Amino acid sequence: MATAIYLEHYLDSIENLPCELQRNFTLMRDLDHRTEEKKGEIDQLAKEYIANVRSLASEQRVEHLQKIQAAYSKCKEYSDDKVQLAMQTYEMVDKHIRRLDADLARFENELKEKLEVSSYENLERRTLKKGTRNLKEKKGPKGRSRKGSDDDSPRKKKLKNGPEFSESLLAVHPSDVLDMPVDPNEPTYCLCHQVSYGEMIGCDNPDCPIEWFHFSCVELTTKPKGKWFCPRCIQDRKKK
Repeated sequence: MATAIYLEHYLDSIENLPCELQRNFTLMRDLDHRTEEKKGEIDQLAKEYIANVRSLASEQRVEHLQKIQAAYSKCKEYSDDKVQLAMQTYEMVDKHIRRLDADLARFENELKEKLEVSSYENLERRTLKKGTRNLKEKKGPKGRSRKGSDDDSPRKKKLKNGPEFSESLLAVHPSDVLDMPVDPNEPTYCLCHQVSYGEMIGCDNPDCPIEWFHFSCVELTTKPKGKWFCPRCIQDRKKK
């Protein structure tokens, strides 16, 4: 059931992605056509200049060269626009990849917590059969009272995990990660500007320039309750 919910939400988030990608690729192709036309115009102007340079007055030469320079400037403008579109397209896809990584990490944590609760409930049932009393007053996994409502269950609370799988999958110590060679195309996060590893937490400021932080870098050992803001965003909020 949880798998279906995560999948449905993710599919909804990428519903418009194909159209957005097609739009950007169409614009980039149009810029290519315009650039080719300008290159043809530059070749023609250059040929005319070379053929008539001796018969042209000084002012006419300057005017002709200015036309060629303007055409070159237009080509550069088209190229810059194409680069911007390419960067925008990359960020667009990378954003969905990071969301998928975060959803997978949250889903894995939910499964882990569900297994912990299930194991405890099985133990509780076996103990009840032996005649042990007042089990409801005993503590469940992670110190949670068994008489608490389902709404207090950790899996019902907001989960904040990083864009990669949690430590049960990665099983990597932070120092080991920092010693690994970093792929220049791998996105970096946190105040340490390193790749994602272990448990991570997302800043609740939608305009946070960093977004994700390693637990150890922000001195966290467990997920905090409610909203969490990174040190930089806290300082910005105080200034305002």
